[in-house]
Amino acid sequence: MPRKAVNITVPGLSGRRAVVTGASDGIGLQVAARLAAAGAEVVMPVRNTRKGEAAIARIRQLTPGARVSLRTLDLSSLESVGALGETLRREGEPIHLLINNAGVMTPPERQVTADGFELQFGINHLGHFALVAHLMPLLRAGRARVTSQISVAANSNAVNWDDLNWERSYDGMRAYSQSKIAFGLFALELSRRSLRYGWGITSNLSHPGVAPTSLLAARPEVGRTRETAGRRLIGALSARGILLGTAETAALPALYAATAGDARDGGFYGPSGPGHLGGPPAEQKLYSRLHGERDAERVWQVSEKLTGAFEAAPR
Repeated sequence: MPRKAVNITVPGLSGRRAVVTGASDGIGLQVAARLAAAGAEVVMPVRNTRKGEAAIARIRQLTPGARVSLRTLDLSSLESVGALGETLRREGEPIHLLINNAGVMTPPERQVTADGFELQFGINHLGHFALVAHLMPLLRAGRARVTSQISVAANSNAVNWDDLNWERSYDGMRAYSQSKIAFGLFALELSRRSLRYGWGITSNLSHPGVAPTSLLAARPEVGRTRETAGRRLIGALSARGILLGTAETAALPALYAATAGDARDGGFYGPSGPGHLGGPPAEQKLYSRLHGERDAERVWQVSEKLTGAFEAAPR
């Protein structure tokens, strides 16, 4: 069946600096391209320089003269996160938009980051937690809006407080849910702390629904040599315009959360179609697992302890 057109208008962003993680392909590339088309200077921190250069070429093909540039970032290494923070602080340009979009999903076997954290918890949550800490002076200077991309998976399972690194009984999907729940709790706590301490930062959440991206594709670096059956089904449904979105439409909730004048501090934005799997972006009811302020404080404190970030970060 023909797909109904879904889009939003991104306001003019001339004079604003945006940082988008995971912008070398998929949803992140779509977000970066739309921000650049709206006039923002877009910084794309990437792990794979070749993919990053191809992404920049694509953006400039769509928007000649787009102000886009690469930086190096491996979210699975706290050293790399700190190095990016130092680089951007040295450049001294305020950051007005930060879209924490990068992620990894369901390695078939348990893997760990350079710092020994379960890979999904380390990349999806702890790496971004540390990144925000290292960028604090620039975020405060830009009175930034920070949009953190979670997932429909944050509406199931729980934080495995007794075994955050899944050393005893690894379950890829449960570990993925945990990483996104923890990340969502952090984003909401960032909003509360900014208000409490006068940081001038707003923080909200988005989720993309379900779309055919590289998350479940063949990813040799996470031990997946071929795309999953789920990814094939998602691709087939998306191609037929059935329920699910595309990479382009799945980028819209994050874009809306990051740029819309009526997107609220502490708000949650995702597709408004059936099951919130696809469709136009809209504000949504917060998942039950993200309501607990005590859980959010606990996530923050544990993340500080594990990463050393915020307690020692430049303010």
